[in-house]
Amino acid sequence: MVMGPTHALSGVAVWMAGAAGLQMCGVTVPGAEVAVGAAVSAGAALLPDIDHPSSTVARTFGPVSTALSHGVDRAATAVYNLTRTAREAPRTGGHRTLTHTAVFAAAAGGLVSTACGLLGKPAAVTVLFLMLGLAIRGLMGRWARRQGWMVTTLVTAAAAAGAVWWLPSGRGYPVLGLAVAVGSLTHCLGDMITKQGCPLAWPLVHRGKRWWEFAPPAALRIRAGGSFEKAVLVPVLAVLTAASTAFSIPEVQALILSG
Repeated sequence: MVMGPTHALSGVAVWMAGAAGLQMCGVTVPGAEVAVGAAVSAGAALLPDIDHPSSTVARTFGPVSTALSHGVDRAATAVYNLTRTAREAPRTGGHRTLTHTAVFAAAAGGLVSTACGLLGKPAAVTVLFLMLGLAIRGLMGRWARRQGWMVTTLVTAAAAAGAVWWLPSGRGYPVLGLAVAVGSLTHCLGDMITKQGCPLAWPLVHRGKRWWEFAPPAALRIRAGGSFEKAVLVPVLAVLTAASTAFSIPEVQALILSG
């Protein structure tokens, strides 16, 4: 989708800002966990668009992710039609429905945390492989398109192996579930400021609709892929990420202070 790079960058920015806030409150988070969490959050910030077969996430791992996207699309469409109220029209596509809710973000994060807690390193490697693949496609989209999905997949596998080696075994795994939840929720919040909005509060009913698309007033909404996103939103997110990094990673902070 056109907002893929912005979504990925927003996942990094929100994660780093949260980590910086913890550090300033006296909660020390190891630099490895902050950095790996940022990469996972970037990938997870693309995850909700798995419901759209033309999205960046659907193309990340070639025919495998494309087939999965079609399955998610059909499942999301079915859930929408089964749970919609009488005031909501039937739909034939599931984009911006089930995977674009706070319930999905919480469930995805909880599933990752549970899997890593029960299965340990195999689950952590799998999560890192999937999320880093999405992060690479989101943040390095042009490079990934030039290289093709097979090369991107091999690079992702190498990055996942390095990340799981760097991340403290066992103790660092809970950060993966949190990062997936943060990234997925950040995606939804980003979609909320576009013209279509986002059904964040499903399954709660708002104004007679269970799939109410929450959004700011029309004058404050932006067009996905438009000039405001490219000229204002992306630079602001980049500056926020850079500023937060100075406070969120102890090693970087110590380097700055020593200089």
